[in-house]
Amino acid sequence: MTESAPHSHLVQLLRDANRILLFTGAGISTSSGIPDFRGPQGVWRTRQPVYFQDFVNSEEARIEHWDFKLESWPVCRDAQPTATHNAISALESAHKRLQVVTQNIDGLHTRAGTTADHLIEIHGTNTQVECLTCGLRSDPEPHMQDFQRTRQPPR
Repeated sequence: MTESAPHSHLVQLLRDANRILLFTGAGISTSSGIPDFRGPQGVWRTRQPVYFQDFVNSEEARIEHWDFKLESWPVCRDAQPTATHNAISALESAHKRLQVVTQNIDGLHTRAGTTADHLIEIHGTNTQVECLTCGLRSDPEPHMQDFQRTRQPPR
């Protein structure tokens, strides 16, 4: 069996499939410069998670959360999809019945062309900020700039 044989088998399975469910994680985004959370150089080595309940109840926790978001924002904002993101999007373009479930928050599936109807981002996304009161979603950039200037988390 040649080294490409396993890949050929996968390609054939994808060609033959009518419905495809894909689960993705940090491994497909690290080559775009997006750090993972749990790996040897992961984010959790230097930062602690801010849990939702703490975020809601504590100004200090909100500032910690926004500090991390501000620190990581340029990498996330400027990252480009990998060949894997593009290949997944190509499956949708090939009219496969596709569903992508990702734990990634980097938005790279969307940038690659996977549509919202075919994508579940179980941890949310850094590509939008959502108001917890009214549900309005907006571009993070002005919020990042305001936080950097005022050190006050958005309301």
